[in-house]
Amino acid sequence: MSAVISPYNLDPGVGERGGPAQPLISARGLLKHFPVKSSGLFAPKKVVRAVDGVDFDILKGETLGVVGESGCGKSTTARLLMNLIVRDKGDLLFDGETVGETLPLAQYRRQVQMVFQDSYASLNPRLTIEESIAFAPQVHGVPAAKAIARAHDLLFRVGLEPGRFAGRYPHELSGGQRQRVNIARALALEPRLIILDEAVSALDKSVEAQVLNLLLDLKRDFGLTYLFISHDLNVVKFMCDRVMVMYLGKVAEIGTRAAIFGEARHPYSAALLASMPKMDPSERTMEPPLSGDPPNPIDPPSGCRFHTRCQFVEDICSREVPPLASLSAEQSAACLMAVPGSGHSRAPSLGETSA
Repeated sequence: MSAVISPYNLDPGVGERGGPAQPLISARGLLKHFPVKSSGLFAPKKVVRAVDGVDFDILKGETLGVVGESGCGKSTTARLLMNLIVRDKGDLLFDGETVGETLPLAQYRRQVQMVFQDSYASLNPRLTIEESIAFAPQVHGVPAAKAIARAHDLLFRVGLEPGRFAGRYPHELSGGQRQRVNIARALALEPRLIILDEAVSALDKSVEAQVLNLLLDLKRDFGLTYLFISHDLNVVKFMCDRVMVMYLGKVAEIGTRAAIFGEARHPYSAALLASMPKMDPSERTMEPPLSGDPPNPIDPPSGCRFHTRCQFVEDICSREVPPLASLSAEQSAACLMAVPGSGHSRAPSLGETSA
């Protein structure tokens, strides 16, 4: 299979032919609540608000990083994009078409693939490596011989010699080799968007670096767009063009890599960045950037969901739900108080204009 060079400029601000970058996929009002088993016959019904009204775009040719504490809704959002779980509300638009309406799910699934964190559980232990990679193309009508040939080509592209690895089973491979197989399998249907859900977090650091560089090469050669979920902010800074910060099922902040890592405007984003490991001992601090645990997603706080842990909290924060407001062309934050380098001042809300 020959490589396809992306027609899109990888700069997230510039699209095809030098124009503005266009969204490949747009999520509007994504909502997913999971019911909780009640403790009694007459007990009120409760739900876990895993994803509670999320809006974002992934631009063509970019890598959008998604970060946040465990339980913030990152993986649920990824599974909603994959349609692995059915959204309660909200719309998905893929290249301008509504998923499930003007764009049939069968066609959409060919365009969007996913690489999971657990490399072993992602593979069928009864199938050889070449069979695992060739399985999806055959389901979509590709002849077996052509699908196997494509599997061998993809094994070579991800750094595994087909003659050595095609006939092996998953238990015969290391974790890094299995994850390369999963990447090859995700490429088998020639998708445009690949969702990487903690795809390198279980790997040794040396192997992780190799896989990250492989992902960058594949993105360039195949014209891919990535949604990259990770807890490792250093990896996100290395890989991503833009970053979306989630907290308790909502988007706290979204912006370019330079904007988020240069001057985060949401207090939660700033606290996350303060927790990054630092090589310079003089920059380290023993004070935790955040105190307390995240609130219960079954009964989230009123107003801003972060106000119970925020050092800049004011009375208004517990009463009003902050909109995801644009602070600049590169950055938006859901905070009634913008946080510059020192002190704080009111951010422009949706109904206001900034000076």
